[in-house]
Amino acid sequence: MSHQPGIITGIKTYFTLIVSLPTLLLLNVALTAYLTGVIWTVQLVVYPAFAEVAPERFAAFHRRHSTRISWVVMGPMVAELGLAAWLAWQGRTTLGVTGWVGLALVVAIWAATFFVSVPFHERLGQHGYNYVAIDGLTRTNWLRTVLWTVRLLLLGWLLAEWLR
Repeated sequence: MSHQPGIITGIKTYFTLIVSLPTLLLLNVALTAYLTGVIWTVQLVVYPAFAEVAPERFAAFHRRHSTRISWVVMGPMVAELGLAAWLAWQGRTTLGVTGWVGLALVVAIWAATFFVSVPFHERLGQHGYNYVAIDGLTRTNWLRTVLWTVRLLLLGWLLAEWLR
């Protein structure tokens, strides 16, 4: 009687064979490069422009911004979290702690997003134009900008090492 692998074992084997470590690394680099580009655009262009919106138009502007930017970032952020976890797990013997550091950076980005940036956006959404909140959002967003940039540099280094 031959032993048939369970469904979970079969799925794990399938995805390990189909998605190799180099492929996972490339997917992580691509997604993180996209999100890093978005966050730099938000940091240098979008958030500073908030202060230039007329106060009487700000509430409607902010609602549209929040809806539109969600389509741009939420799906990729969820995918990045999943891919970072997958890379850390699949590369645990090859990448060592580096894969886990990459995952920790994503977790830190999520924490900064939901515990720092989202409250500023909620304040702006509830109370409308507030220069102090806009300035606070712009200043604290540097944390996410730096974290994403560091993650991209780390992944770039891993990719360069892999290609050597």
